[in-house]
Amino acid sequence: MADETHLPRTWVESDRVIPTRFARPLRRFTQLEAASGIVLLVAAFAAILWANLPVFGDSYTEFWETEFDVSLGSLLHLQETLKEVVNDGLMVIFFFVVGLEIKRELRLGDLRDRRAAALPAIAALGGMIVPAAIFLSFNAATEASSGWGIPMATDIAFAVGIVALLGSRVPSTAKLFLLALAIADDIGAIAVIAIFYTDELSLPWLATGLLLLAVIFGAKHNHVRNVGFYWLVGIGVWFAIFESGVHATLAGVALGFMTPSSAYYGGREYDRKARETLDLYSADDSTTPAREHVEHEALQLATVARESVSPLTRLEEALHPWSSFLVIPIFALANAGVVFSDISVGDALTSSVALGVSIGLVAGKIIGITLATWIAIRLGLGVFPRGTGWVDIVGLSALAGVGFTVSLFITELAFENPLFTDQAKIGIFLGSFLAGAIGYTLLRAKPHRGPG
Repeated sequence: MADETHLPRTWVESDRVIPTRFARPLRRFTQLEAASGIVLLVAAFAAILWANLPVFGDSYTEFWETEFDVSLGSLLHLQETLKEVVNDGLMVIFFFVVGLEIKRELRLGDLRDRRAAALPAIAALGGMIVPAAIFLSFNAATEASSGWGIPMATDIAFAVGIVALLGSRVPSTAKLFLLALAIADDIGAIAVIAIFYTDELSLPWLATGLLLLAVIFGAKHNHVRNVGFYWLVGIGVWFAIFESGVHATLAGVALGFMTPSSAYYGGREYDRKARETLDLYSADDSTTPAREHVEHEALQLATVARESVSPLTRLEEALHPWSSFLVIPIFALANAGVVFSDISVGDALTSSVALGVSIGLVAGKIIGITLATWIAIRLGLGVFPRGTGWVDIVGLSALAGVGFTVSLFITELAFENPLFTDQAKIGIFLGSFLAGAIGYTLLRAKPHRGPG
């Protein structure tokens, strides 16, 4: 006799060829901590390869320079290249997820404890100031001086991915230190983009964007739950910020910060509402077909369950895979392509821009983070992570020098001269590779203490 309690399997759990050979292995891959870093690396290599193909290399620039012109009467006019659509539009999703992650850490994570958050925050500050100073030491009083923000950034996907490859060799407290440091670094990078990489400011459009954010704030505090409303106003915020001259991706960060971090129903309320729903549909109603009865009950329970999870958690869970495995790879594909035939690689590697970026990412991060950590500990401003040694701190400081995504992003904002842009990208590639290799080697070579 068949087991009546056996539930039917979904398509992805079936024994068919596509789920077995492709869907389930792909799902397992995306669940790996290092997966997003691997996909990002593949996209970057693909961009470089595409840009340097002997026959079709020109198609790389031509494709990403394809122009889009969207008009809606006199109210809306957007003229952007495909690359700008990615950088100004698609990257809003990435920065929105960054905003969600920062708020989660500030409200629910390690950064909510001021004393625990002090050390990674101070370390991140050192890891931004020293790399910027090193870049300026190479490029002060030159046309390239505007690129000082490039070596300040840390790529969370790569840094966390490398730590994941090291397994238990890195204590869990050290991993949390790196994550908190990277989050604080993101806050600094966002502030730098907002303050120093805004060319022209339109106050009316900026006021419109702030007004729409106030509308969202008011709706949130009046318990408006309609998701469509927030999407509509959120798009309006993006467009207003875009037209204001402030980089449009900062609209994503602002919206992420404004996302509620607490659920509509707490634990006790969830239990009560769920019981009320079950009691409501438990009475026998002969006028309601059995299937309709079950569906009504399921819909009510689904609503209660959904509202018992915070919007921040729901959105982060839903958007993080799209950000990591679609948005960021497309960004890398659009921005990492350096045409080596157009430049002298030797001259580019020894240029003040490339040296400032690469040395800033490697030496700047190691010196800045380690020194700031030591000063904070000596002054009693922070608590040293339990079970973590100075070798861990130096190794993690090196990994923080893997500054791929946000460094490339700031490069596109900092320079109008394509030569400086290519030199900076080469510096990012070299510096990020060396920083990752040094960090991995240091952390792998230290004595293994077992699971931390």
